[in-house]
Amino acid sequence: MSDSDNSVPALDIVDETFLAVPPGTVAAAFADPRAWSRYWPDLVLEVYTDRGDKGLRWTVRGALVGTMEIWLEPVLDGTLLHYFLRATPAAADGTPVALRPAGLRREFDRRARAAKGIALGLKEILEDGREPGIPPRSA
Repeated sequence: MSDSDNSVPALDIVDETFLAVPPGTVAAAFADPRAWSRYWPDLVLEVYTDRGDKGLRWTVRGALVGTMEIWLEPVLDGTLLHYFLRATPAAADGTPVALRPAGLRREFDRRARAAKGIALGLKEILEDGREPGIPPRSA
């Protein structure tokens, strides 16, 4: 993609956050494509694998070109939300753009913080005040 089109994404972001709710509850937060533009307003996502309660995989266009994935792993009485973004910054016409090292570090930091912000925002909403060590509410 960048630097002589070697297909190695400039950004490789991985994040994990535990949410004390079932995977289906977390999956529902990502099920509506209209939610994607709230989470990632500068990206155009196209699902290439819908794994239901196990998550989604997308191709990414817009400000970045590459792939993104949400993997929902059942753990104890909740879900470990895994987030993967492997992409390269792109120009308006969709061609990859090579950023200088400082710019790439800023973009990495911005995208990693945004991913954690999405996960923690969902945690706050979906857990709905559940205290640590308290069983989940009955459905």
